[in-house]
Amino acid sequence: MNSNIKKIFRSPVGLLSIIIITVYTFLAIYGECVYRYNQVKDQTPGYMQTNLDNIYQHPSYKIGNGFLGTDGLGRDVFSRIIQGTRIAFHVGVITSLIAIPIGVLLGCLGGYYGGKTDTIVVWLYSSVSAMPGLLFILAISMVVGKGLLGIYVGIGFTTWVGVCRYIRAEVIKHKSRQYVKAAQALGYSNTRILFRHILPNISHIIIIVFSIRFPAAIATEVFISFIGIGVENEPSWGVMIANARTRLWEGIWWEMTFVTIAIFLIILAFNLLGDLLRDVFDPRLN
Repeated sequence: MNSNIKKIFRSPVGLLSIIIITVYTFLAIYGECVYRYNQVKDQTPGYMQTNLDNIYQHPSYKIGNGFLGTDGLGRDVFSRIIQGTRIAFHVGVITSLIAIPIGVLLGCLGGYYGGKTDTIVVWLYSSVSAMPGLLFILAISMVVGKGLLGIYVGIGFTTWVGVCRYIRAEVIKHKSRQYVKAAQALGYSNTRILFRHILPNISHIIIIVFSIRFPAAIATEVFISFIGIGVENEPSWGVMIANARTRLWEGIWWEMTFVTIAIFLIILAFNLLGDLLRDVFDPRLN
């Protein structure tokens, strides 16, 4: 494991991806602190305050004073992008905490026990995957309600299928290996064999899946918020793009441009890191 981690840091692509993700993580933490501070003080955050005397200001070199320009209500684009980073990380982390445990649990049970258990698991993920994913997410979001809660539930409960398939296939492969047969011969329970012996040996799959799911969840949230069903009264990247697109023809390019760059960089970094993790940890590629 340590040698694999060293390979990641020695790779220019891996190192650059980690640096980008780290920067975004600190921005998300800073945005969360600002958000919570204003909640405790019961005041309107600066990134939500309108200033009609300062609308559509071009980007300047002064951070905190229209560093990336202002929008149609005079709000600082840079501060709103930071809050969009906070929302993106909320979506990526929370939906992963919903989808990955479901996928891992069902994949382990189906792959290890086989028979009727596996039939039920396969039927479940086949049924979910047969539905149009985006429409399913939108339907759940509409039932639960607009806002982040609907996005969490919608994305979380519709994206566990890929995790389940990966884990199930790995468990089927590992349960026929000698260390599992040895554990069975020693009289260990199925639960102990599955979760204390097999699962640690396939944990790299979970890491890889997380690195792939995270940017996918962000992209889904951006689209849902863009069409007006997702986040409300918060500067989500999707909301910012929806607001900025109507002014492009007037030459007001900076909000759309900087939000697009922010989305592009974080998704690219996670995708490159996910590919590198797969190359490093997947024994079939070594």
